[in-house]
Amino acid sequence: MPTSLKAQDFHSQIISSINTFVSRRSEVSSTLQAVPNVATAVAKPALGIPGLDPPQGGRTLSERAFTALHQAILSGILEPGVHLPIEDLASQLGMSPMPVREALRQLDAAGLVEHVPHRGARVTGLSLADLREIYEARLALEPLAIRKAATRFEEEDAIQARACLARLAKAQRAKDVNAVWAAHTDFHFVFYRRADSQWLLRLIRPLWESSERYRRASPTARRLQDKRSGQDEILLEACEARDADRAATELYNHLVFTANRLSEEMAGVELFKPLDAPGRRPKR
Repeated sequence: MPTSLKAQDFHSQIISSINTFVSRRSEVSSTLQAVPNVATAVAKPALGIPGLDPPQGGRTLSERAFTALHQAILSGILEPGVHLPIEDLASQLGMSPMPVREALRQLDAAGLVEHVPHRGARVTGLSLADLREIYEARLALEPLAIRKAATRFEEEDAIQARACLARLAKAQRAKDVNAVWAAHTDFHFVFYRRADSQWLLRLIRPLWESSERYRRASPTARRLQDKRSGQDEILLEACEARDADRAATELYNHLVFTANRLSEEMAGVELFKPLDAPGRRPKR
């Protein structure tokens, strides 16, 4: 078993994961070109999805439609496997079908919507195989990002991260699930933005959002989030010390812990093995 996550260990893993992810997005995007021709032909369910409201803000109607549908999918209002008839969605969102169709294209590219031949678009389902693919890519990309972030981490970054942890603790006490997820996301992206890589951000964001659907669907999601709070402090301490090896290994194990708990709930199996954490070093 490897003892820590060194920089050279990433290379083949990253290349394989990025190629798989980009190929998957390309295949999905090509199939979505058929959506305008078939989506209106599917049987239309009754209108009135609770919680799916006409969107506010956004510079264009397609942006508003994307935001409304994106939030509804991540929060579980639109459940995995639910069909998405364009005309019905347009009616409920108070707009024409065209911006809804464009929003579905964007959601498809992000992996949150898929096209079913002759049936139209639907919310992407949850499966063990998909969970494995998502976390294989996350395990390659996110430790790389935090490794880069740790080498340039500044006091301002630490202040931002600790503010996110304070919001997270407050949301947990209030049992505000949406605020918990928002604060946890903001905490991690303090590190990913500090990596100063637009490509890493572009690849990490849709993977993060797709995995969030699994975390939210978990019956033990709150307990998992409480467990992660201590791990978040360890990540921050490693970056404050500019200990790139420790930060990358701790994050790798952080992701392995979550992936394995989700896979155990779904199928009673573990997907990944954790790494031995390197010795903790004092802050600089």
